[in-house]
Amino acid sequence: MQQPDSLKSPARRAVLKAALAAGVTLGTPLDALAASPTGFDQWRDNFRARALAKGISEATWNRCMGRVEPDMSVFRQMRNQPEFHEQIWQYINRRVSDWRVIHGREALKKNEALFARIERDFGVERGTLLALWGVESAYGDPLVQQNHMTPVFPSLAALAWNEPRRKAYWETELINAMKIVQRGWSTPEEMNGSWAGAMGHSQWMPEVWLNVGFDYDGDGKVSPFGRPDDALGSTAKYLVNRGKWRRGEHWGYEVRAPGGGAGGSRTYAAWAGAGVVRADGQPFPQPNASAQLWIPVAGGPAFLLGPNFNSVKSYNPSMNYALAICHLGDRCLGGPPFIQPFPGSERALTLAEVQEMQTRLTKAGFDTGGTDGRVGNDTMKAIKDFQIKTGLLPADGYGGLKVLARLRQGS
Repeated sequence: MQQPDSLKSPARRAVLKAALAAGVTLGTPLDALAASPTGFDQWRDNFRARALAKGISEATWNRCMGRVEPDMSVFRQMRNQPEFHEQIWQYINRRVSDWRVIHGREALKKNEALFARIERDFGVERGTLLALWGVESAYGDPLVQQNHMTPVFPSLAALAWNEPRRKAYWETELINAMKIVQRGWSTPEEMNGSWAGAMGHSQWMPEVWLNVGFDYDGDGKVSPFGRPDDALGSTAKYLVNRGKWRRGEHWGYEVRAPGGGAGGSRTYAAWAGAGVVRADGQPFPQPNASAQLWIPVAGGPAFLLGPNFNSVKSYNPSMNYALAICHLGDRCLGGPPFIQPFPGSERALTLAEVQEMQTRLTKAGFDTGGTDGRVGNDTMKAIKDFQIKTGLLPADGYGGLKVLARLRQGS
């Protein structure tokens, strides 16, 4: 679930494994509109009986699958997932970007009443929820949907028909997608998503929408699209039920930990007694709450992590992902960058610098998929190709000050 660039509890891990890989998607390919490849029509006829046996009506089948052609580009995308090796500071810089901070503040202002309601109903603080929305779908940016999402039914049909390793999984998700239409939650035309079928503001797979989503705006349906109420309300409920979110507690704080400090969970007061203090010099607002010390990289920033950090990890078990979400949430609410830099790190590019980098890459023949200042996998691939061509090492796809300086030299 990710973001077009840019998730998983034990149940969620299996359901969303494919969505994780769908960090970037392409527009509808021409080969998706071609005649059905050999064997597809026979499979569809056989699959129809299985779908009807699972409760899909004839009318729903005809709407969703009657004329569907498999999107064969999914297999190319499955084979050609770009590989990038990011250090933690690069990972953080790319996700906690100027673009996401600026647009996150705009999204919060636009949806202030919704976030206030969610905080009252679930206790999930707005910064964390806002950051999850920003990383997963760029705050529901319609340009992201237009430029990086494809019709779900042709994608899932191709995978269910001809992906040999997990045919049962893909068939189940295709049926789940039809159930969403049958319940009146969406239409086949509206259901665009990643090549793997992850959809909407939270980039959830169909099964997750069916089992986790709920009607938060009271319109009688659970919609992945349109207004973000259902998606954000459902995400907050997930964090409470699966992640055991604690109302009123912050996720944690950057700290200074002389000597590294001891391990294990202690109260903030006990950590302070051991010499661990907030990096910004402020007191811990809840001294009796518990936290654990984490130092991701020796010599870099240290953190005291409360239980709500683990709640974010229930959404995606990566420590780096959870830290990026929590930090992005703080930044959107006016917080500063980390005070202690990571060893060997660069500052993140500004929005204007990212746009300049994308423009220069595009003019040099490296397609970034847009010049909006949002760094997704298209931009990262363009950067990596540029690094390889120019001998700029490491060719890691990270667009920072060194890449921008080299681009400027060549202009």
